[in-house]
Amino acid sequence: MAGAAPPLLSIERLSVRIDTPRGVVRAVDDVSLALPAGRTLGIVGESGSGKTMLAKAVLRLLPPRAQCSGAVRLDGHTLHTLSGEALRGLRGRTMAVVLQDPMTSLNPVLSVGTQIVETLRAHLDVRAAAARERALELLAAVGIPEPARRLAQFPHQFSGGMRQRVAIAIALSCEPRLLIADEPTTALDVTVQAQILDLLAREQRRRGMALVLITHDLGVVAGRTDEVAVMYGGRVLEHAPTRSLFRAMRSPYTKALLAAIPRIDAPPHTPLAAIPGRPPDLARLPAGCAFAPRCEHASARCTAERPPLVAADSGSHAVACWHPTGGGDAV
Repeated sequence: MAGAAPPLLSIERLSVRIDTPRGVVRAVDDVSLALPAGRTLGIVGESGSGKTMLAKAVLRLLPPRAQCSGAVRLDGHTLHTLSGEALRGLRGRTMAVVLQDPMTSLNPVLSVGTQIVETLRAHLDVRAAAARERALELLAAVGIPEPARRLAQFPHQFSGGMRQRVAIAIALSCEPRLLIADEPTTALDVTVQAQILDLLAREQRRRGMALVLITHDLGVVAGRTDEVAVMYGGRVLEHAPTRSLFRAMRSPYTKALLAAIPRIDAPPHTPLAAIPGRPPDLARLPAGCAFAPRCEHASARCTAERPPLVAADSGSHAVACWHPTGGGDAV
């Protein structure tokens, strides 16, 4: 749209290749996405679909052997041209991340208070006393009771849900403009999952952040995102506004993911739906659509030609499929 503000986060034809003894792994393959300030993008897919590697490419936390092409722009900065020092200044201050396992992201030998204070003092010009007061406010904001007492405790003294709240407090401490939450509710029970997701949504609205929510569960993104990108084999197979996606899913893979979610109203002993076959080997991707070996709609064209990501019913709904469901062949 003419005159529209540029997106806060812009990912342009991003690809990640990793040299391994088995060959070159195409972990992320020609992905383009954009996210305005204050909006939420859900990235969904099975394990190994490229979701986490895409996030690491944005954060520039790729393994040493990884080769990255394309461009990532955040708030006017082209991230892959920044020096290490400039990038460290952006991490935490402009963009932050919440990982799926807080026990690996939190330092086990430092109190949670020390970790929050160190983050604040590394990015903001604040004294130790002011940073401690801010740490107390952050712990209270993320729902941790008795923050003054808990500030002196260590990560192993917190439950899984409380550790994730601490990780969120650290991520939010410097008021980032972009928060990437990579499977933030993994290994948490259903009640705690809902609390963590509600906390992220509340803090996003309060701070006006852009949020990237990475998950394998379409049910998580249904009511909590503005748009959804569905990844498979390192590529985006479907991308649409959330309401449009759930109103008319066009990719057979997206529909299969939704069907695999257990239903609470299903009769007892109802067999769970499963996607047949295995996820693709990213070092040996087929010439055509990566999902073709598992797709009931696959044809000879699907195994021979890779479908491009093109607009479906409207310009805002795109699908990479030669035989999209719900309306004939792709153009």
